[in-house]
Amino acid sequence: MRNYLVISIILLLSIFTFVSTSYSAEKATAKDVIKKVKQAAKFLQKNKKNGLKEFNKKNGRWVFKDSYIFVFSCSNGEIMGHPIKPQLVGKKLIGLKDIKGNLFFVQMCNSSKKKNGGWTEYWWPKPGEKKPSRKISILMKVKGTNYQIGAGIYNDTKSVNELNKLLN
Repeated sequence: MRNYLVISIILLLSIFTFVSTSYSAEKATAKDVIKKVKQAAKFLQKNKKNGLKEFNKKNGRWVFKDSYIFVFSCSNGEIMGHPIKPQLVGKKLIGLKDIKGNLFFVQMCNSSKKKNGGWTEYWWPKPGEKKPSRKISILMKVKGTNYQIGAGIYNDTKSVNELNKLLN
């Protein structure tokens, strides 16, 4: 059982650190991410039935600069849409921990309960790297659905409180 867990964690790490050709060298800012997450939430709210498939396109509109939009369901703990690795769709990731032991999907789900969503800090390898870096992601509830929309950036200077002020 322990070997299965170790192999699963290694597999998930390799999936999340996959370098996509869709990525740009231009870095997304917190404001870029907020704007795109809000657009994605409105899109999914209007396209509840068929909208999820749009979030699984590697070269789609939800991949921007060096970031991308993902869809998560806090109610069942699963990835519902992922443009960089669509094979993650349906995978339960709610129990995934970063190198510091943070259950960051649980933390993101808690942040998403705020009126405008919220930011979460965790440690994760940048695409193509093995050493974890500080990553901050926003997760926001999509009204009228069981979904949350999220995106993240790697940033060493912005505090979560500072980022959450941008949401108001």
